[in-house]
Amino acid sequence: MIECDISFARKYITEQDFDAAKKNARQGSQLIKSGDGPGTEWLGWRDILSDPNDAEIEEISTLAAQIREQADIFIVCGIGGSYLGAKAVIEALSPHFGADGPEIIYAGHHMGGKYLSQLLSYLKEKKKDGSHKSIYLNVISKSGSTLETALSFRMIRPLLEEMYEEEASERIICTTGKEGGVLNKLIEDKGYRKFIIPDNVGGRFSVLTPVGLLPIAVAGHDIRTLFYGAVGAFNRYEENPEPVIEYAALRHAMYRKGKTIDVISSFEPELKSFGGWIQQLLGESEGKEGKGIFPAVATYSTDLHSLGQFIQQGSRSLMETFITVKLPTSKLTVNELVENGDKLNYLSGKHFHQVNAKAREGTIEAHSSGDVPVVKICLHALNEENIGELIYFYELLTGIYVYSIGVNPFDQPGVEDYKKAMYRLLGKENQGT
Repeated sequence: MIECDISFARKYITEQDFDAAKKNARQGSQLIKSGDGPGTEWLGWRDILSDPNDAEIEEISTLAAQIREQADIFIVCGIGGSYLGAKAVIEALSPHFGADGPEIIYAGHHMGGKYLSQLLSYLKEKKKDGSHKSIYLNVISKSGSTLETALSFRMIRPLLEEMYEEEASERIICTTGKEGGVLNKLIEDKGYRKFIIPDNVGGRFSVLTPVGLLPIAVAGHDIRTLFYGAVGAFNRYEENPEPVIEYAALRHAMYRKGKTIDVISSFEPELKSFGGWIQQLLGESEGKEGKGIFPAVATYSTDLHSLGQFIQQGSRSLMETFITVKLPTSKLTVNELVENGDKLNYLSGKHFHQVNAKAREGTIEAHSSGDVPVVKICLHALNEENIGELIYFYELLTGIYVYSIGVNPFDQPGVEDYKKAMYRLLGKENQGT
């Protein structure tokens, strides 16, 4: 169950301002529910939860289990929503060191030549017994022509064909649109396995489609529990969306009061990439028409030693959202030393989770006293069900809040501007296509 505590931030806005913002948020909620707002053709992230495709989840789980048995490396080749959601969930749920199953490697998320060159060399390296590494590649792109992803796929695909010859077609899985686009032509020609990205689901809302579910399953996580965690949240908020409406209203009221930065932070290092997924979800949805709050990401306590001073005493243009986890993620306790040379025996016997929690409470207290409005989002535990709930919570929040400030949450016209300029400078004909 997700708990949203806005009480620390409420003191910064009047009841009148909050009520006005709540009215706008309720209108945003109604636009989501009725499908009458701008971008209504992109509400498929709700459809997949209202009518779950159990057969597809089973198909993905079965294929992922086969890959886990056979693969040394699984490459996720995509950019933006094509990899951020999967990476967020995998890093939230996987061990920091020595994870069981194939090594998950990301490609196609930038055009750094050094990274790709070293990746190709790494893939070519043979194992100690002289055999090739067992490599699977999942390329994810609705159009198939996104330059960063297409370039990496162009370089990796021939390597797999050289290493595995005809078997290469079984090791390349394409997640793409139902028809059209570059990848569908290759799928036809080469016989690659295919998963479909629903036409009505945009990239940043696609983590609960095959875009995210296949890599997450290959990493060894229970995608059915993850998915149905989101389904549970969908059903609850259909019945009572008030917790999300209140958070959206709070954010709207903060925006109206000049808060232009939201620092999305957590004391759980496992959630750093989840912050990155939220950053794209909010940033690409609300940052239009000269509007929106810029979503920044911080991981504490690490970033308290770099950003903490600014947050505490810098320009008062920011608010802060803490994502917390109630149950411990580790049983590690602080040891006791007889000599106590470091003077830390006062912590002996305490769980690191307790120490971390007190650091978080102290930080919230300090930042609040420094006039930073703080929101707390609490997960009961760091597991598939709770992460699934959190995914839908933030998807719904994004839609409601962005509608409330008078913006279409589901397009991204500005993204096309850099592509047009880039293609022109690179000399591509029919630029932007």
